[in-house]
Amino acid sequence: MIQFYYAHSGQRADKSDWQSLKDHSLAVADLAAQLARPLGLENAARLAGLLHDLGKYTSAFQRRLEGEAERVDHSTAGAQAVLSLVSGRERSMAELVAYAIAGHHAGLPDRRGDAYGTLNDRLEKNMALVDAVWEEELAANPVELVPAFFSRVRNPHAAFQISVMGRMIFSCLVDADFKDTEAFYTVLEGRQVERDWEDLQALLPDFRDAFNVFMQGKKRDTPLNQLRGDILEHVRGRAVEGPGLFTLTVPTGGGKTLASLAFALDHARIHGHTRIIYAIPFTSIIDQTAAIFRAILGAEHVLEHHSAIDEERFAIGRLPQQRDKLKLAMEDWAAPVVVTTNVQLFESLFAARPSRARKLHNIANSVIILDEAQTIPRHLLKPCMRMLNELALNYGCTIVLCTATQPALDGRSLSGGLPLEGRELAPDPEGLAGKLRRARIRHAGDMDNDALVRALRDEPQALVIVNSRRHALELYRQAGSAGIAGLMHLTTRQCAAHRRRILDDVRERLKSAEPIRVIATSLIEAGVDVDFPRVWRAEAGLDQIVQAAGRCNREGRRPAAESIVTVFRAPDYPPPAEIAGLIGDMQRILPQHPELLSLDAMQAYFREVYWRMGEDGLDEKKICERFRIARSGTDFAYRSAAADFRMIESGMEPVIVPLDEKAREAVARLGVEKISSGAIARQLQGYVVQVPPKARALLIANGQAGFVNPELRGDQFAVLRNMSLYEEDVGLIWEDADYLAVEDLIV
Repeated sequence: MIQFYYAHSGQRADKSDWQSLKDHSLAVADLAAQLARPLGLENAARLAGLLHDLGKYTSAFQRRLEGEAERVDHSTAGAQAVLSLVSGRERSMAELVAYAIAGHHAGLPDRRGDAYGTLNDRLEKNMALVDAVWEEELAANPVELVPAFFSRVRNPHAAFQISVMGRMIFSCLVDADFKDTEAFYTVLEGRQVERDWEDLQALLPDFRDAFNVFMQGKKRDTPLNQLRGDILEHVRGRAVEGPGLFTLTVPTGGGKTLASLAFALDHARIHGHTRIIYAIPFTSIIDQTAAIFRAILGAEHVLEHHSAIDEERFAIGRLPQQRDKLKLAMEDWAAPVVVTTNVQLFESLFAARPSRARKLHNIANSVIILDEAQTIPRHLLKPCMRMLNELALNYGCTIVLCTATQPALDGRSLSGGLPLEGRELAPDPEGLAGKLRRARIRHAGDMDNDALVRALRDEPQALVIVNSRRHALELYRQAGSAGIAGLMHLTTRQCAAHRRRILDDVRERLKSAEPIRVIATSLIEAGVDVDFPRVWRAEAGLDQIVQAAGRCNREGRRPAAESIVTVFRAPDYPPPAEIAGLIGDMQRILPQHPELLSLDAMQAYFREVYWRMGEDGLDEKKICERFRIARSGTDFAYRSAAADFRMIESGMEPVIVPLDEKAREAVARLGVEKISSGAIARQLQGYVVQVPPKARALLIANGQAGFVNPELRGDQFAVLRNMSLYEEDVGLIWEDADYLAVEDLIV
């Protein structure tokens, strides 16, 4: 047998700079236990760390380190070993450790199923015999694996709760493994990696002082500003309440963002939370929230993490090592304050891949603010609620559901709902709804495009919101043909970078009282800060109509009675099936709740939605059912659940639009092999238009778009070649792809 085993190779032939397997295993075990200690899972995480690389105690793996090309499965041996070491009451915990070890490179597996690589397949696999020296070197002692909070595991959700324990053990293991490996290679290569962030508790006195100074600069010279101040003071007064689940129900314009931040700062100081996570549903509004937080708390303390992050923004006013630190923090969310999206948060919580699951242990013991909570996708509502409840119950999290249109997630409105009774942070939400009402809703019945154009002609500043890109485009073109001045179009036909420029122009025109008529899809309802005197909204769900009303008289400069949101039916554009269902829900509650902007109407509406969808509709992919416990033990489908847990299922495919020099430079970098695809993808995210798959295939087939450097990047980057298809006012007109291909043949 080999006398000495290594985990990672170095540069010297005599192996004097190689990392020993014993050193790596013990270091990962210690770090994993340290990360898991606040969770009560340190013994299980330590065992996972000790045994995660057990398969490296073989001559085959040592030959691989020496340069031989053979493939070696070094993860399965540890999973098999841990189950041979543990029996009795702690068997289920040992199974969680086995999932973590088996998945620490390839991702958490399913226990059983047809796919290759299930945990059962691997546990039955014949492995190369590992050298028994590991027993002496690692001295694994699997005792007291069951956490103290196990007494709070209760049916009918026990299997789901135990599966979350497995996720947390996995997170601690993969983060510890990555960091120890990274530390070894940074020393070997003479590099420096800056990962350390200041502790939130140490920063809180300065954060709270900075917040108070910021608020002193806010005037209370109007009734609205006085009301915002009163809301803020009341919310801060509730920070002494015990950790757990809360709601914050404040209408648009009431200062929810600042009030929720103040609550998080005060609550974390009192209860010892280690992180503040602010999750926002849309990348279109994350910039403005992150900018506020950076201005108050300091840019060096705030991590902004979402799919549209622009890496070049890291460069502004920062040294190279500071930029690297921010990029690294996206992997583990070690920053004291994280501003992210619902997609990043929830898809990480249900992730199987190590790269995404690493951050889970840092989500524990956080104050989590869920802005616009009503946007949690209803087809995933049940698993999302179950995860939020588990984070609050067993992992020290305080979670605030923050919105103007509270989605009735309490147990009185929804079977299996959250324990929210008595946990409202705002003072008198119904009274606030009345005081902050800026507009009134009027039902107009049918309005075709001719009627909408006539309405726009009479209003110098107006917003029309419709349910489809086709309707928006056709209405915009008809209004243009009719000579309507100040027209602007806003839809997802335009890339995000383009939309930001359009919105800046819209705000300037509104401010200077110039004519401005915007025709948009519902994307403008996503917390976009615009203030129109009149709004027209195609029929939709009540929550969408209330969000549209938030774009009407937003700043309260006009009488509410004169600020009208007109809801209309578009006879030539039937709504999509999902929206049609929500319209029906609203119509059923309308006779009992004619005042649609009341909280009672909103609660009744959501109860109607949930009743119609039923239990199955609120967990369309049966995510919760993927986690079961049978007589034979755990039966968790981590991998397939992660594959099916998608917050956004658009069925669309991306086309990159090289709209400006910055985008064209990023496309050019696709030819540079040493630059990672992920880095370039983040730079190009703001230049993506999502199109139907058949439309993208046609664009590519006719040469209007094409994959750039496929030998390096595969089919990751489809870039528009014919910029005449991207019109300055409306965006990408993919419907012309076939026609233009024919025209190109005519001389």
